[in-house]
Amino acid sequence: MNEMNAGGVRQRSVGHAARVMTTHAPPPATPPSAGADAVGAVGAVGAVGAVGAVGAVGAVGGGLAVRARRLFTGAPEDPRWARPALWAVLVLATALYAWNLSSVTGNTFYNAAVLSGTQSWKAFFFGALDAGSFITVDKPPFALWVMGLSARVLGYGTWQMLLPMVAAGVGSVALLYRMVKRDFGAVAGTIAALALALTPITVAITRDTNPDPVLVFLMLLGAAALMKSVRTGALMPLVWSGVAIGFAFNTKMMQAYVVLPAFFLVHLWAANASLGRRIRNLAVGTVALVVSSAWWMVVVDLIPASSRPYIGGSTDNTVWDLVIGYNGFGRIFGASSSAGSQGNGASFGGEASVYRMFNEIMGGQISWLIPFAVVALVGGLVLRGRAPRTDAKRAALLLWGGWFVLHYLTFALAEGTFHPYYVTALAPGIAALAGAGGVMLYGAFKEGSVAMGVPPLERSRECGRRWVLPSAVAASAVWAVVLLQRVSGSGTLYTVAEVVAGVAGAVAVIGLLVGRFTRRRRLIGLASIAAVVALLAGPTAYSLSAATTASGNGTNPTAGPDTGGGMGGGGGMGGGQRPSGNAPSGSTSSGTGSGSGSGSGSSATSGRGGMGGGSQVSSEMITYLKKNQDGATWLVAVATDQTASSIILESGEPVISMGGWSGSDEAMTLAKLKELVKAGKLHYIVVGDNGRGGGSGAATEIAEWVEENGSAVSDYSGLYRLDASDSS
Repeated sequence: MNEMNAGGVRQRSVGHAARVMTTHAPPPATPPSAGADAVGAVGAVGAVGAVGAVGAVGAVGGGLAVRARRLFTGAPEDPRWARPALWAVLVLATALYAWNLSSVTGNTFYNAAVLSGTQSWKAFFFGALDAGSFITVDKPPFALWVMGLSARVLGYGTWQMLLPMVAAGVGSVALLYRMVKRDFGAVAGTIAALALALTPITVAITRDTNPDPVLVFLMLLGAAALMKSVRTGALMPLVWSGVAIGFAFNTKMMQAYVVLPAFFLVHLWAANASLGRRIRNLAVGTVALVVSSAWWMVVVDLIPASSRPYIGGSTDNTVWDLVIGYNGFGRIFGASSSAGSQGNGASFGGEASVYRMFNEIMGGQISWLIPFAVVALVGGLVLRGRAPRTDAKRAALLLWGGWFVLHYLTFALAEGTFHPYYVTALAPGIAALAGAGGVMLYGAFKEGSVAMGVPPLERSRECGRRWVLPSAVAASAVWAVVLLQRVSGSGTLYTVAEVVAGVAGAVAVIGLLVGRFTRRRRLIGLASIAAVVALLAGPTAYSLSAATTASGNGTNPTAGPDTGGGMGGGGGMGGGQRPSGNAPSGSTSSGTGSGSGSGSGSSATSGRGGMGGGSQVSSEMITYLKKNQDGATWLVAVATDQTASSIILESGEPVISMGGWSGSDEAMTLAKLKELVKAGKLHYIVVGDNGRGGGSGAATEIAEWVEENGSAVSDYSGLYRLDASDSS
């Protein structure tokens, strides 16, 4: 009996077992080389390069003209619809990620660091918040480098910073398509790419200047190289995988390592090589990972502290402490290993528990396809249960299943600082399982619906398998309706999505069951399309909202209606000037305009206390500071990164953040302050009433010394002038 597989290629079934285990799409006749994985994937950082990397999969021989044609039409063995469908998904992703970027504020914390990096190569290398390189941001600088290079070439502004983020987001969609299609066919690849493109939190964070889109893209590069090594047993792809994850580490530190257990397991179990060779390759790949991860940290920590910025977020002014503390165990266990690791994250993503991804805050951001993905993972592994050790499909399922499970547990149980947008790293695993596992379940369902003449025991197993796909669709459709009912009344868009999800879900389940009993394959196919519509209706509504609604919260971006988690945390964190054109100068911003008025009697602080506290600074005071800067390196010293970044963006001048993000960093000491004042590098400082960040010993000492020795600026409460004579 001839069957049509999911990729559109006809082949003859060989027995019942072969029908169940059939490959839904054959691999390309000639797999890409290791160099294509490394170089072509890196080229995907650009939007055109991303599509080119995908097109290169089908380019076998030919010449430049043939390769160019296949970029748009696909490989000869692909279905005719496959490449146009990919292009449609990539255009959709680009539209969602890049629509009306002028309305985007971005994260002012990182915006200020990018601006500073365009003004100073030293600040660029260290990832310093200010061009004077007093303190770094609390992340490694790779994403800042990417945005900074774009801003240096194209000029500083919103779209110049966001262009690399859009490219990384679109590149991730293209790369996921390539990986899933390679093992499961064009249908699976297209579904996976569409699911990733429409993940609400992915749309929201890709339209922001947080580093997560770059992180996800680098992790996918690492996964692509890993699977190349698994298929071929070659060493170099594994080395490139380690290099990619190392760069991901230099984007967001320990979060890049969440996928490593799955990487090691998949290669050790499924690589097409002897056990000894697998172990050797893993050892060499691990060396590449360590070198790629640690080089920046080692260089920075070897530089004398007096010659570099203070490492923001650390407790001892070292990158290593930042790795294991604030950006490591502090994120998982809370404030146990770093002073910067404060809070349990409940105000951002809900209480830590295994149900966190389904709560009121997180549910609409990431959970739409989780029920389907779980069923697809289990069902896919069962279907590949008796395959050889090196089976590529099972290896891919283990990779994406491990990606999903590891990220899910990490984010769900994290007690430290947790923002909803972190879970964009979970999205590729969910999307890949929805595409690959969904196609496998569809194949088993379709084959089982026409199986005749098999032994009773085997027929009983087939009957069980035939209920899996309808059950998975029903569960996910019901969950989609529940999520949409949570935001009922939030707008017509969500009401329409709820109706579509409910109706299309019911049509899909009924169509699958009727098609199964009547053996009508066309009906089963149409029902499967209805299932895709039902499961993606909700994410589409949320994603459209994220793409078309201006958001002022660049620190904690989310998609869809406000469900209580988008508070952003802290004064000034979501504010700041929206960058446009060249370095900003003198315009009023939402982050610094709290002290508006006539200038006389304006307050430099918001009254929270400490050396500026979490204060916002008036535009009038910034004008005064620039007029009286008198050649100082820094315009003013304030307590926190949030305040400093807002002033940097409005003034275009370096500003000292004495306490880092939370105000608790010991970046400024009294001795250092006296030294800066004596050298004429700093003249102004903002202090409050009770010491920085609640009254640490050093902060209180500094505040008392400033109030005793400085000259208060009468027009701006909390602002003091310090000159060289005051430092004696």
